[in-house]
Amino acid sequence: MIRPIEDGDWDQVWPIFAETVAAGETYAYPENLTSDEARALWVEEPPGRTVVLEDGTVLGTAKMGPNRPGRGDHIGTASFMVAPGARGRGVGRRLAAYVIDWHRDQGYRAIQFNAVVESNTAAVHLWKSLGFRIVGTVPGAYRSAAHGYVGLHMMVLDLT
Repeated sequence: MIRPIEDGDWDQVWPIFAETVAAGETYAYPENLTSDEARALWVEEPPGRTVVLEDGTVLGTAKMGPNRPGRGDHIGTASFMVAPGARGRGVGRRLAAYVIDWHRDQGYRAIQFNAVVESNTAAVHLWKSLGFRIVGTVPGAYRSAAHGYVGLHMMVLDLT
């Protein structure tokens, strides 16, 4: 089930967030964030939304909303994290489908991912399979723990 995050969910989301960031392969968040600092970055206020996918325990989470305010608020963005033990089970795909439908229902014209790490081949493959395209790559913009300096893709899905 995918549903909006509730206050009591953070105790399960925080370990997913902390482990994902500490792995050093997907997000450029500082590794020394406290739980409260991470929560402030992850949990979106309207017009955005943060959701969890759970089956009695939280398996993944996504946040979504406008990519930019004002004259850029017709383009959405999103971020995703899947619990390590739930990877490869379709959690990311289910969250992605939810995010795409949510943006369509809210009237967004496109979804823009600003920084998809090019060595995160599972994510790049998933986004491409859902119709996203790479519109540019900044070489060496991300310092991967496993691969050193790698590019960051900007990816876009047209919703019109």
